[in-house]
Amino acid sequence: MPKIDRRIIKSQEAIKKAFIELMNEKGFDKITIQDISDRANVNRRTVYLHYLDKFDILDKMIEDHINKLRELCKSLSEMDFIDGGVPFFEYFKSNYLFFSTMLVGGGAAQFRAQYLEFSVELLKGEVNVTDGKNKGLNEEIILRFVAAAYVELVEWWLKEGMPYPPRVMAEQVGILIERIL
Repeated sequence: MPKIDRRIIKSQEAIKKAFIELMNEKGFDKITIQDISDRANVNRRTVYLHYLDKFDILDKMIEDHINKLRELCKSLSEMDFIDGGVPFFEYFKSNYLFFSTMLVGGGAAQFRAQYLEFSVELLKGEVNVTDGKNKGLNEEIILRFVAAAYVELVEWWLKEGMPYPPRVMAEQVGILIERIL
């Protein structure tokens, strides 16, 4: 794999940081490429060199974070919901501005929808509807119920300024998910 020039990475990171800050401050619809280039301290041409438009910036940022969550998921596949949840909540905390803007600030409904689908995908295979407490229930209904509750809890946690540490959130949410599934 070819090595990417550090200047390119630095420019892209500055553009993404500027974009999410502006989105948090004034909303997606009011952001212009000029706003982004000014905030990132790069030329407009530099923005267009890396992205088609502000929609492309948003799409790539969402894709990047969902992919990072998928990678986290793969690395934690053998853990239970409690221990496996800690890295997720730590990731949300370390990327607070992005997630709070996307989920709490009404930044992008499309992110919430993608995150919800990711959560459903994450839980597939964890539901037993053939015996036990969920016998006879519809697997899709259970998956959507648990995933929606999880996304809501993440939104609440971010909205409230992360009042509990990632470990506490992972423990509480993990116990609840294990009770349901």
